[in-house]
Amino acid sequence: LFILFSAFFSKGPANICLYLSFFISFYYESYQKLALETVEELDWCLDQLETVQTYRSVSDMASTKFKRMLNRELNHLSMMSQSGSQVSEYLSNTFLDQPHDVELPCPVPKAQGRKRRQGPQSQHGSQHISGVRKVSLTSGAVVSRFGVKTDQEELLSKDLEDINKWGLNIFSVALHSHNRPLTCTMYAIFQERDLMRTFRIQADVLVTFLLTLEDHYHSDVAYHNSLHAADVAQSTHILLSTPALHGVFTDLEVLAAIFAAAIHDVDHPGVSNQFLINTNSELALMYNDESVLENHHLAVGFKLLQEDNCDIFQNVCKKQRQMLRRMVIDMVLATDMSKHMSLLANLKTMVETKKVTSSGVLLLDNYTDRMQVLRNMVHCADLSNPTKSLDLYRQWTDRIMEEFFHQGDRERQRGMEISPMCDKHTASVERTQVGFIDYIVHPLWETWADLVHPDAQDILDTLEDNRNWYQSMIPQSPSPPLYSSDGKGGRSTFQFEVTLEQQDSGLGTGSDAPQEANGVTDGGEEDRNGVALSET
Repeated sequence: LFILFSAFFSKGPANICLYLSFFISFYYESYQKLALETVEELDWCLDQLETVQTYRSVSDMASTKFKRMLNRELNHLSMMSQSGSQVSEYLSNTFLDQPHDVELPCPVPKAQGRKRRQGPQSQHGSQHISGVRKVSLTSGAVVSRFGVKTDQEELLSKDLEDINKWGLNIFSVALHSHNRPLTCTMYAIFQERDLMRTFRIQADVLVTFLLTLEDHYHSDVAYHNSLHAADVAQSTHILLSTPALHGVFTDLEVLAAIFAAAIHDVDHPGVSNQFLINTNSELALMYNDESVLENHHLAVGFKLLQEDNCDIFQNVCKKQRQMLRRMVIDMVLATDMSKHMSLLANLKTMVETKKVTSSGVLLLDNYTDRMQVLRNMVHCADLSNPTKSLDLYRQWTDRIMEEFFHQGDRERQRGMEISPMCDKHTASVERTQVGFIDYIVHPLWETWADLVHPDAQDILDTLEDNRNWYQSMIPQSPSPPLYSSDGKGGRSTFQFEVTLEQQDSGLGTGSDAPQEANGVTDGGEEDRNGVALSET
């Protein structure tokens, strides 16, 4: 405007049109350039949104389809025998994310109610987290070779030589570490991965935290104790080292996965989420019946970092701490077994769309994809017992059944309906394990093996051998082995399959699909978006 006025007064109105035309042209070109850039950015955003919506749509449809397929199989199983009905009910209640009937607890007598309100939990206020307690430790500045004091150091050293192998004998580690399997296993993993140097974690702080964490696992709980936590942490450590995932994850993501595995069941009471809900427990009330135990494990695990000399992340910057916390929460919540089918559907979708580099390494170039793999990785580690050697697997089976039966006894004492597979008088251990592998573990591990092919083939082979062994232990079972030793014969494998086929119209968002299963029909038919889901 200043230039226009100057031109007007200096050269008169005759030349003003020339200057005005020049500036209009200049601003028009600038506007046009800005408009084109905006349109390009908008197109990019729409492409990204379409990708996200398509991925979520396919995963959601796959999840719905898988649940329907599993329900159909479990209904068939339940009609075969009384034990089959129990196995079917257990698998359905545990691994399908669906509402359950809640038993209303018996009224509490007034005197007992007053006594409960005077208990220790009410004395701490809203800042208190149930289960966190002061632990007296004498770790000192000098840290032992494996983080624990033991008079069987050489035997423990021999055990931990297998820290980088699938199937570490964690029971032997516990025996030779004075029942400190989690502390010495985690300490060995941190040393092996050089995490103490990378994140400037002092050895005595790490040991103090690990001992405190281990003391918050219940040694009187048969399965969900520090042995299980150590086993899942070590299994996660091995899966992170899979050649197909070499260099995929950042150091912070690796730290988060191992930490999540270590805390994922801390302060587990040895009963299920549904038991806590049915008994109107304080935890169920606190977490509104949603992933009750998983939320509690997270709260306790992070609260322990605030104990004296326990903050192993004190030298991690604020932004990284926030990111680590976000990832750990994501992974531990995914260990809620009711989320299994959604996790499997997402993993199946990723397998069908996976990209690899020329060297065979998975290409996971965004945070969402990497977290999807990490969630499933910890979930696989949590369901890895049937993939270990048979002698280890049988010990884990004995422990989980002991825990189930203990819950059943408590339910019987309370006059409650006994949960599936928790009645020691009627449960079929062998049938449970066969059904568990057929419908839950094998589909998950088969999908993982496809993702990291061929790195997990040995694990899958062991799983199939173990399944056949348990099948052979079922008295007078009419069913043939699911997997024959020579790869021939036997009945067909129950599988979930997703096939993505890009049609001319492209993949839609699924919003216009029929109400039933988002446009997915039974029998492996292809839906209108080009997504074929089939069962074999």
